Amino acid sequence: MLINKAIIKGKIREILSLDSHPAHISAGFAVGVFISFTPPVPGLHTLLALAVAFVFRLNKVTCIAGTWVNSPITIVPSMIFAYMLGAWLLGVQAVELQIESLDWPVFKQVVVEHAKPLLLGCSVMGFVAAVAAYFACYWGVLFFRRKDAALLEKTREMEQVGEELK
Repeated sequence: MLINKAIIKGKIREILSLDSHPAHISAGFAVGVFISFTPPVPGLHTLLALAVAFVFRLNKVTCIAGTWVNSPITIVPSMIFAYMLGAWLLGVQAVELQIESLDWPVFKQVVVEHAKPLLLGCSVMGFVAAVAAYFACYWGVLFFRRKDAALLEKTREMEQVGEELK
């Protein structure tokens, strides 16, 4: 089988039990989700997530995990929807892409003609997904930590102090 559910569950448990404030975990995840909706350039999402997490002092693990939300399976439908959404928001006609060849001049023309609607649609979709991901992750961390008394106590202390404990 291509996807091992036990490994995925284990990784999710690792993230949810990180020794960090739930808001810090959730913020990193939300930023990663936003990045996952940017147009795909191989390897760019991970590098961009690491750079943003480093600059803004976000949780690097959850930021990278957030970039995996939009997978190779979902990227094509999400980019098509983003383009259509962006074209609608800009009030321009969305057109079906006709690519005759994969040479540089044709690719450059397609990018120049369709960049604005695509980037706008990606930004809107990424923002909505990031906000939803933040709250879902925050709730998930709190829900998971309620099962472990030590994690629950540490989370309560972090909530009272408003930051991570040293």
